[in-house]
Order: sequence, then C-alpha cells, then structure tokens
Amino acid sequence: MKDTLKHQGMRNKLADLLVAKGIKDVNVLEAVRAVPRHLFLDSSFEDHAYQDKAFPIDADQTISQPYTVAFQTELLQVKPNDAILEIGTGSGYQTAILLHLKAKVYTIERQQELFKKTKLFFNKMNYRPKKVIFGDGYKGLPENAPFDGIIVTAGAPEVPKALMSQLKVGGRLVIPVGVDDQIMTLYIRKSEKEFEKRELGHFRFVPLVENKN
Repeated sequence: MKDTLKHQGMRNKLADLLVAKGIKDVNVLEAVRAVPRHLFLDSSFEDHAYQDKAFPIDADQTISQPYTVAFQTELLQVKPNDAILEIGTGSGYQTAILLHLKAKVYTIERQQELFKKTKLFFNKMNYRPKKVIFGDGYKGLPENAPFDGIIVTAGAPEVPKALMSQLKVGGRLVIPVGVDDQIMTLYIRKSEKEFEKRELGHFRFVPLVENKN
C-alpha cells in the first residue's frame, strides 16, 4: 500500500473531526495529519482507515479509535525528547504518533504475534522507537525509568504500582481504569509520594493482561 494525496486529504478531514470533538493540541493534530493510519491496518480496512473508529488487528486486539489516540496523547503533553513508556504497542499507530512528536518511545507488547509483526513494520517504515520489547506491561521498564510520561493502551482493572513508581516527579501517567468499561485516568506525580488524580470520562479498551507466571 502507498500513501497518496487522497489519503492525506482523508487525514486532514479526520483531524478536522477531532477538532470538532474537542482536541486542541496543535502538535497532536499535526501528527494525526502526518501519520498514515491506513498502513497500520489490514488492507481490507484501507477504505475505512480514516473513520473515527477502532478496528480489529491480530491477536484479538484493536487499533484504537483516532479520537482516543489523540485524547490520550493530548493528556501526556509530550515535549521533544521526552522519554515516554507505552504499554501495549499493538499495531504501532500510537507509537508512530508519539515518535512524530519527537518523543523517545519505549514500547512493550505482550502478544508475541503482534510484537513480531509490528517490530518488522517499524523497521520497514523507518520508525525508530528507543526500545520495542516483548514483555509484561504491568512491570513497566525499570531499567529505563524514570519516564516523563507513561501511556497505557489497554483497560487495567487497577493501576499497576510499578508504573506509578517509574514516573518522574512532574511526569504524567495516562491509563484507562476499569474492567468492562474504563475511566480514562490521569495521574500527575507531584512528589516522591504524592500524585494528583483526574478522571476524564468513559472509554472502552481491550483488557490489559498480566503475566501471572
């Protein structure tokens, strides 16, 4: 598949729709206009890639709705060279948005099939995350902590303590919390022991699965 002027036009329409839905961060919107979402989907979905909808990908996972991606990314307040930990690489679309914002992205995927496929895709597309890891997102990535931001792209029944501990003071954790229906939750680390918590509406995600072994 190629990226054409037609695709670019569809991305511009999608970004305009996200503005109408309340997304304000111009850098996030510019990333949506730039990243070719259709290349992250199975070719059978190509005609629908720029609708504001989630779609199935391999391993019973989904590529998140563009509004959700933009909403979570806006909450992170990414600055160039921020170290961002992404839990749930999935198709790699969210990773690409973060890379477009010039973040240093560390991303973890626990579905081996997806991990292999997306890592190959990153190489082919010349996307360069700092690390693409097959592992358990519940544990985070202590060897590269602390992070300026942590984004979780699956529904967590509770907030993993490891992720809270790996956030810099001043850092932001964006995580959908809940079992069947999730509340988008933002934690801002105010000090070693103090976190500010904000709840920002209902969303629906595939579950974040913990490796119990």
